[in-house]
Parts: sequence; C-alpha cells; structure tokens
Amino acid sequence: MFLTISTTGTAEKPATDLGFLLHKHPERAQAFGTAHGTAHVVYPEASAERCTAALLLEVDPVALVRKGRGKGRGGAPDAALAQYVNDRPYAASSLLAVALAKVFKSALHGSCAALPERAAAPLPLRIEIPALPARGGAGLVTRLFSPLGWADVTAEPVALDPEFPEWGDSRYVRLVLEGELRLADALNQLYVLLPVLDDAKHYWVAPDEVDKLLRAGDGWLADHPERQLITSRYLSRRWSLTREATERLELVRLAEADGLDVDDVDNAVDETTDTEERPVPLAEQRREAILGALRAADAARVLDLGCGQGQLVQALLKDVRFTEIVGVDVSARALSVAARRLRLERMGERQAGRVKLLQGSLTYTDKRLTGYDAAVLSEVIEHLDLPRLPALEYAVFGSARPRTVVVTTPNVEYNVRWESLPAGHVRHGDHRFEWTREEFRGWAEAVADRHGYAVGFAPVGPDDPEVGPPTQLAHFTRIDPTDTTDLTANDPTAHDTTDTTKEDAA
Repeated sequence: MFLTISTTGTAEKPATDLGFLLHKHPERAQAFGTAHGTAHVVYPEASAERCTAALLLEVDPVALVRKGRGKGRGGAPDAALAQYVNDRPYAASSLLAVALAKVFKSALHGSCAALPERAAAPLPLRIEIPALPARGGAGLVTRLFSPLGWADVTAEPVALDPEFPEWGDSRYVRLVLEGELRLADALNQLYVLLPVLDDAKHYWVAPDEVDKLLRAGDGWLADHPERQLITSRYLSRRWSLTREATERLELVRLAEADGLDVDDVDNAVDETTDTEERPVPLAEQRREAILGALRAADAARVLDLGCGQGQLVQALLKDVRFTEIVGVDVSARALSVAARRLRLERMGERQAGRVKLLQGSLTYTDKRLTGYDAAVLSEVIEHLDLPRLPALEYAVFGSARPRTVVVTTPNVEYNVRWESLPAGHVRHGDHRFEWTREEFRGWAEAVADRHGYAVGFAPVGPDDPEVGPPTQLAHFTRIDPTDTTDLTANDPTAHDTTDTTKEDAA
C-alpha cells in the first residue's frame, strides 16, 4: 500500500523543509519494521520548488496470518478465505494508519525542534492514496474530508476492470487531497479516517483506542458533521467504547462553546472528597423535601437538571409514581458515576425504561427537555457564574416550561453555624455565590413574574430562628398549566444545544 505527501516552496521557504517536519532525510531511503511487514520512506522528488515523500508499506502475508485470524485480526472481514486472499497488502487500511503513527510519530504530534514555526504553520499539501477502500463510496470520502479544511477533495472510483466497464466500480477510490493545512493535522486526519473508510481493523479494539481517537481528533472531530459515524467505525462499533467517546467529545464541544477548558466544565465529581454533603442527614432531608414537593404537584415525568452522581435519580426510582426520570448533567464523569450507582447495565427492562441519563449544558435551550411535568435544580444554580443565570433561567422556565420547578440552594446566613467552615468561605470550592434568604426570594419572585409562574418557599433542615435553615427551597408552579409557549424566541442569550455552533457561542 502506498501514500505520497507533496508540498511546494520557494527559495526562502524551500519545499525540502518537509524532510525536517517528517524527520526523514530526503537523500536517504529508510526502512522501518512493523508488526505486519516493513515500511519504506523515499523521496521521489526533492527540490526547493517541490518535494514529495512516499510511504510504502510492504505487508508480510505470513505475519498477517500469524498475528491474528478472522474479522478484525488481520484479514478482510467479508471473505471465508481472508487469511489467504485479501486486499491488505495493496489497499490503504488500519495497517497503513499504524505505520503512519510509527514512522511519522513526531510529525503527528507537530514536533520539530529544527523548524518549529514551519510545523505550526499551514503548508500547501497534496496527499495521494491510489487505492483506498471506501465502504460508503466516493460520496462518503468527500463528506469525511471536505469539512476538514481541504480546498479540493477528489475521490475517483476505481473500476472493477477497465476492460469491462459494464461491471461497474469497485469499493476502492483514488484519493487526492489538496489544500493548506498543518502537516500534523493532515496526518492525524488520515490516521483516524483510513480505518473508518475501510470499516475494519486488523487488531482488537481495546479501551485505550478511545484515548487515541480523541488525541488524533483533537481540534476537528468534536465538531465534525459525521462525528457519530467516525466514532462508531473507528471503535469497530463497540457500543460501550463508542458511548464513552461520544460523551467525551460532547464535553469538548460544550467546553469550546463556552470558551472553557474541559476540566473546568467536567467538575461535578470531586476527586478528593465525596460530594454528598456533610452532615449526611441534611442531604437526605433535602431529597425528602424535593420528593414531597413533586408528590404534591402530582408529577410523573421528572427532570433532574444537574443530576451529578445520581443520588436524587436513585431516590426517584424507588417511588413508582414517577414513571419517567431524566438526569441531565454536563459532566461525562458524573454521568458515568450515576450509571454505576444506578446499575443501569444490570437493571431490568421495565425499570430501565423509566430512567435516562443525558449529557447537556443547562445554560442552553434543549428540545429534549420539553413536555415534562416537573424539573428539579437541586444545589445547581450556585455553581454558575451570576452572568450565566439568565441563560439557565430561560432554558428552564422559558423553553422547557415544566408545570413544576423545584430549586434548592444553600442559605449563606446559616454558614456561621458550621463550626468547620472558616468565616467568609462558601461551602464548596466550586460555588460561585451563596445567597441570603432575601436574595434568593428576590431572584425567585422575579423569575416567576417573568415567566408566568407562582412561587412558594420552604425551609430544608433545622430552621434557626436567627439565620434560617441551612438549605432554602423554592417551589414554582406554572399559572396556566396549558401554556407551553417557548419564551426564548426573542431572547438573545438563549441557545439550543441541539444545534450549537462555534459562531453561536462567539
């Protein structure tokens, strides 16, 4: 199998700089051993005006058989005699992707000590692969590469036999990519998309393949329109790995939309302490107060917005009157913990049909959250920066518009009763604010007035005569239960997570 990478240059920036970027000298023919044969790097042409590097992978058929048999272990997956007769020595596949990663490892990482500025800048590139298997045809090849910045993507079908055109085309294409991209970006795209187009891997897909996918897809995969297909095929359709990759990519997309680092968004799980509040009885009292409010509202379909590690979802599942429970959180790690807590994979079919965990940001409108009886924001609002509260308000009260909304938040006045809490400190390091009873009441009444709700208040925990309860609860009830109007239509701060782009976020 064969691949060429070409670039052009000038006297000031010669094309032979490609040798520095690939860490392979243009005047030498080099060979590298791989698990299934030998990879050769040669330069058919090397001048200041134009330079071409060629990677030729010479597959050892005996090694191919010895390393593994059957689907995903070295042979073409669609032939009983695959270990004897297959296209692996000739067609670009995961074998070539692995060779790319080994031979051009530094180039994939964008490392070049000799010419760091060239490695970081786009180059005029032309990449050609004469025989690329494409399950999905030339159209799929174009859909995968066109969104990645290439000026021209040519996927020319290869005829089964030029002497017999009536036989039609084979599943192979001749691929030519032309455009100005960073060499590292181009190589990482090929590393991911070659096995995706072939739709078969020569090795067993282990959990560490998720990390490889996200590392190679950094900067382009999260926003790719064919992200789901790429993820599924790259991970050989292993459902658990595909789900993990999808959740992590969605977290990347949400972080980019908010201009934050992933770690700043995915912080619902405290690595050093249990996020279950101390003392535990207060956390239990809070859940009981929420359950009581939901029962009083005769709610059956409930949203737990900012569900964290799933404690409230678990409590809701124990009451059969709650027929549908949806936990939503931006943190993929928190949702993973919640799934383990609920034992979703071992849950019976009827019980599993009552619960769903979704990843999403609560500051964006989301059509998946409309039509529910009730929504709960338990110890959530204080984790948002104050300027983001209007977006949360519109997403919940303006767009989702459940009949009932229950909100709980700490009462900062009670903090003086916590002996272990230093004066002036909030209860959790991630709290952006904590409100007094008057501040919370003022915010809740204003929200209710703007969106057509009535609101009542209740204490949670011991109600101290001087400083009030440790937790304060607001119970919102929509005044017109038939009104489901989306009030975000004219709101410039509201966004829809089902169709969010970088331009929207900007």
